[in-house]
Order: sequence, then C-alpha cells, then structure tokens
Amino acid sequence: MSEPPTAVYVARVCATPAAERPARVDFHFDLMCPYAYQTSLWIREVRERTGLEVNWRFFSLEEVNRAEGKKHPWEREWSYGWSMMRIGALLRRQGMDRLDAWYSAAGRALHAEGRKPHDREVAKVIVAGLGHDPGLVDAAISDPTTGDEVLAEHRRVIEAGGFGVPTLFFPDGQCLFGPVLIDPPRGADAVRLWDAVVAWTAFPHLYELQRPKSRADQERIVEAFQPYLKGRDWLSINRCEVVDFAGGG
Repeated sequence: MSEPPTAVYVARVCATPAAERPARVDFHFDLMCPYAYQTSLWIREVRERTGLEVNWRFFSLEEVNRAEGKKHPWEREWSYGWSMMRIGALLRRQGMDRLDAWYSAAGRALHAEGRKPHDREVAKVIVAGLGHDPGLVDAAISDPTTGDEVLAEHRRVIEAGGFGVPTLFFPDGQCLFGPVLIDPPRGADAVRLWDAVVAWTAFPHLYELQRPKSRADQERIVEAFQPYLKGRDWLSINRCEVVDFAGGG
C-alpha cells in the first residue's frame, strides 16, 4: 500500500461558474488506499451537489510498489487490492453504478469498519449484500480479462507520469494527483474544493503545491485511519519506504 506524499490542492479562487465545470471526471483508485477512499467520499458529495459524472478507474499500488524479484499481482492466485479491483471490473461491465456500489461498500468495510474485504470470503459476503451472486467473486478471478482491464488503467496513470491514487483525469486530458485529505468536506465546502481543483487545470505548468504535515497532523491521520490499520494485512509503502503509522509518521 502506498501512501501519497503530503499534498492538498487548495487555492483561493472565486467559485467556478457551473457552465465551466467539467461534466465528468475519471477517478483512479485502489481499494487499499485510505487517502483515495477519503477523496472518494468528497467526489461523491461533489457529484450529489453538481451532477458531475464520476467514472471509476483502477490503479495498482501493489504493482507500483512491487519489490524487485517479487511476483506481479497478476501472477498471484489472489492479490489484495488487485483482486478487489478485478471484482470491480466484472461488476462495471454491468454498469458503472455497480462498481460505484462495490467501491463504496468494500471501501467502507475496510476504511470505516476495519473489516477485510480483501479476504475472498469477506468479499463474497459484501458482493452478496449488494444483491449479487457471491460466485461473481470467483468468476472475476477466473476471467483473465478482468486483470487486463485493471492493468490497462494502471498503465494509463503511469504513462501520464502518475504514481499513486487518487488520480483524476479531466475531459481535456489533464491529469492531477489528489486532492489528498482526511475529513472530506461536505455541502458547499465540497463544491468549493472542487472549484479549486478545476481552477488548477487552468495552469498546465503548475505542478505542485504542498502542505507539510505537522506532528498534530500526523496524529490526526493515525486516528482517522484506525479502522484501516485494523483491517489491513500488509505494510503500507510509499515509494519503496514503509509508512510507520503507529509511530505517527
């Protein structure tokens, strides 16, 4: 699991006129990532408030952080984030709303409830809870084309120079990493942040704006991620370095 670098894309801007907001966005995620999950809660609020079309896409933290000599996630019978995304890929063939529901339910299980949707049997319970045959989990893993879909979308981010999630693609082809946050804003504040992110795209050579984490920030992140820390069965990795949440780092 890769934790993104400290980055919050924030700007003081006037609200973007509704006519100038993009009608859709591609949101690349890995179910393993607690930051991407927090950002997904925000983008869902933006969708509710503005009618934004959110197209869920994939990115593999297991692959981007794979140690030399270790198997690729598609070479394993079951890989945590990779397998959950393959389930999502099969559901998406029946409609984006089904992937939307899977990400919401499985993400909530891991990041809010401390459960283990990356366990095959738990995944089946969640799939059944969404009204689907739990056999869909095994069907997704036995179908090699679901892995092809995940890999193609992972490569899209890599080829754009991306490195993690959440990554957003806009209709004009621009790609932004973030926003990276906890406590996702709601209501009018969610739309204000969306307008700030959209404003960023007006400056194609504006690459980074970062807010360093204070010790207090680190402690808040550890507190917010307690369900995730309980549910995960992996080390969290950021660019080949272990992220020591327990130590506040």
